[in-house]
Amino acid sequence: MGLVLALLLIALLLGGVGLAVHALWWVLIIAAALAVASAFTGFRGRRSSW
Repeated sequence: MGLVLALLLIALLLGGVGLAVHALWWVLIIAAALAVASAFTGFRGRRSSW
């Protein structure tokens, strides 16, 4: 029974780490997309003010 609980705990920990890494990957993708959109609108706004 102890081995089963240890394996279950290890699986939950590894699954949680994998989920966190996957979430951070999506946060990075969204941040990059927002940075590109912000740079595009910033350059466009700067160009139109001339």
